[in-house]
Amino acid sequence: MTPEIRKNLLGLINEESYQPLRKEELATIFDIHSSEMPLFYNFISELEEEGHINITKKEKIVSPESAGNFVGKFISHKKGFGFVESDGENEQDLFIPAGDVNGAMHNDRVIAEVVVPAQDDKRAEGKIVKIVKREVDTVVGVFEPSKAFGFVVPDNKKFNKDIYVPKRFFSGARAQDKVVCKITVWPEEGKKPEGKIIEVLGHKGDRGVEIDSIIREHGLPEEFPKKVVFEAESVAVEIPKEEISRRSDLRDLKIFTIDGEDAKDLDDAVSIEKLENGNYKLGVHIADVTHYVKEKSKLDKEALKRATSVYLVDKVIPMLPRILSNGVCSLNPFEDKLTLSIIMEIDKKGNVVKHDILESVVNSKARMTYTEVSDILEKDDEKLKKTFENLVEEFKISEELARILMDKRKRRGSIDFDFPEAKIILDSEGKVADIKDYERRISNKIIEEFMLISNETIAEHYYWMNLPFVYRIHEIPSQEKMENLSNFISAFGYHIKGDLEEVHPKALQAVVEQIKGKKEERAVSSIMLRSFRQAKYSPECHGHFGLAAKFYSHFTSPIRRYPDLQIHRIIKESLNNKINEKRQTQLTTIVEYASTQSSEQERKAELAERDVHDFYKAMYMNDKVGEEFDGNISGVTSFGIFVELENTIEGLVRLADMDDDFYIFDEKNYCVIGEHTKRMYKIGDPLRIKVDKVNVDLREIDFSIVKKEEEKID
Repeated sequence: MTPEIRKNLLGLINEESYQPLRKEELATIFDIHSSEMPLFYNFISELEEEGHINITKKEKIVSPESAGNFVGKFISHKKGFGFVESDGENEQDLFIPAGDVNGAMHNDRVIAEVVVPAQDDKRAEGKIVKIVKREVDTVVGVFEPSKAFGFVVPDNKKFNKDIYVPKRFFSGARAQDKVVCKITVWPEEGKKPEGKIIEVLGHKGDRGVEIDSIIREHGLPEEFPKKVVFEAESVAVEIPKEEISRRSDLRDLKIFTIDGEDAKDLDDAVSIEKLENGNYKLGVHIADVTHYVKEKSKLDKEALKRATSVYLVDKVIPMLPRILSNGVCSLNPFEDKLTLSIIMEIDKKGNVVKHDILESVVNSKARMTYTEVSDILEKDDEKLKKTFENLVEEFKISEELARILMDKRKRRGSIDFDFPEAKIILDSEGKVADIKDYERRISNKIIEEFMLISNETIAEHYYWMNLPFVYRIHEIPSQEKMENLSNFISAFGYHIKGDLEEVHPKALQAVVEQIKGKKEERAVSSIMLRSFRQAKYSPECHGHFGLAAKFYSHFTSPIRRYPDLQIHRIIKESLNNKINEKRQTQLTTIVEYASTQSSEQERKAELAERDVHDFYKAMYMNDKVGEEFDGNISGVTSFGIFVELENTIEGLVRLADMDDDFYIFDEKNYCVIGEHTKRMYKIGDPLRIKVDKVNVDLREIDFSIVKKEEEKID
């Protein structure tokens, strides 16, 4: 069955006005031909198996919710209980007591039954009645052997059961080795899961082993299959003359790249000039990866499987083999390269008044770094100006246009958080030499603005062409989240203007502007960000809330993001008039799957990148136990106070260790208050802390409070 039928069928069943129907009646409604009836009935059975529908004793089809069920992903806690995250929008998670988990493990897709409905501020409780899908069948952990058997203790503490391993499945693992264990018997009736060791990573504590453990834990593929590498080597050939002749030849243009010093996969280049009418002519030229990665090829299937490149400080897991990502596709200087270009004429207010999209060939005139361009523009560096004298004027025009585009985004309500981003610097031995804020200088902002305007222009162009497409969407926050945010910021004297049910980005942008430079800036920004929905890929164009953009896509990084690669195919087929009705139907299915897969893989990559950063931060603080630092309270929970230092490292002050009083957690006001002293610790407060303990294995840092200005409440 097509994704459209699935979507419409589930939409119908979940409507409030829906009256339960039999499968035969649904087949009539959806005009299913008699020859396709068996397929449709199988489809209904699959939806029931997956927990998307329920079939009553009278064979009527209803939604899980109307049958008293709760369907979603099980999120386990190390203490045994857990929560089911609902598939439904704006639905509160269901609490599952430890005794009602019924063998479910972290991330499993489950069906739960609501036992105690939600009351006032107390969430509903339930029990798991069916495990629909085991999401994870391998676990990374530390091996602990005995004579006849052993156990793998999972790194991820959400997997709160050790895995029993019979001796014949040790696979050469020794005590304290990090291993990958495949689960062979799932837990039931209090029994531990069983498994076998399928990979020995190395001894616990070794830096390379710990990074590999994180990679395996998140299921990220590393080595490319031999057939994929062979195919990459086969297509990485010199560009045929006939291919160059059929494209727009832009090799004489002053085209240049601006990237980080360490970047090797250069997938975007720019050209710019100021026209006689005062407008700007901006060219954004993107590597034409689809020339080498053909649809349904081994390269394409592997790229879709990975969906994104993953950047782990000093290690990259690329989406494409390096012969393509760093070689033939990369827009290296002084080499002819195939590109997909968008040439935009932009007026003095930042409006794109005209644009052309074309297949092109370019030859970059310089491989610039962010530092070099920023030093020219911000410091007027004479030596660099002389070295790149043929491009200095272009850099100045670029800054001029970028500032116009920034102002335009600001006027429409785009929300720019000024969060510090950690830059982890390793020494030659792989130890952490320093951690500091990553600088976002003028050249970073120039490239950011040029990519944003390209992505918006491409998205709008193909939206009005009514072609299947992959959009980057960021939906409006829920009313509940906005009400909670509003309550929180009111304690600091701020408020959100307008309707919280349909909040406008400008209302939140105004708050971001008001908190700039205040001690609560980072805390309020953090809570606001947590109130947003997660950006994702979608075949539907729902706009981008954070950017206040009606149309948005990812077009500019096809070397490292699959959605960009996929829409390049659609753009090229459209330019060459190759999209007929049949192809449009095929593309509808393709973009649906590409959107879902890319969103899921992006989330895995983000979690892996965060875990690697946390590991290096713990390593860095490990020899600083006993030292004192200044920080600010970044989070408050029922068990402790999170404090963030100036270098972005975060640690926990545990309430159990605060022996000057008994502290009570005030969830509504994001603070803790001493029962007797009335001393208050709230988000944003400055604190001086001491590093008490570091657990590199768990990537945890414990602080204790050294000093805080006295604050009391009545």
